[in-house]
Amino acid sequence: MNLQLLPLVSAEAENTNTHYQTTIRSAGHTIVADEPENQGGTNTGMNPYSLLLASLGSCTAITLRMYIDRKQWAIEDVLVNMDIYKTETGTLINRKITFKGDVSAAQHERLLAIANACPIHKILSGNIEIVTS
Repeated sequence: MNLQLLPLVSAEAENTNTHYQTTIRSAGHTIVADEPENQGGTNTGMNPYSLLLASLGSCTAITLRMYIDRKQWAIEDVLVNMDIYKTETGTLINRKITFKGDVSAAQHERLLAIANACPIHKILSGNIEIVTS
């Protein structure tokens, strides 16, 4: 059986000789990535590590908000703080989620499980294959 893969989303990153500043386009939106000045960049955008954390954090917050809204729980804010570390065996992302509002212990436990089900979390913790041509 020959299955044709269809992309979930497409993006392009273009560097036009403005040192490390890179323009990223996807789904009609544009963002800028760069490196900090102490790394030789011009600090005009988030660095790639920050963008990775931004993807995980935003996906986590959106997934949790969808679940909270569906359950009609009285939770006003979802805050996701993350740090990324290089370790001897690979990479560690520490993600801390806090909620503003009435959250029972059972709800908190359930929300942490839901956070681990966000699509970007699944991608990052799953089997990733990158094909370069």
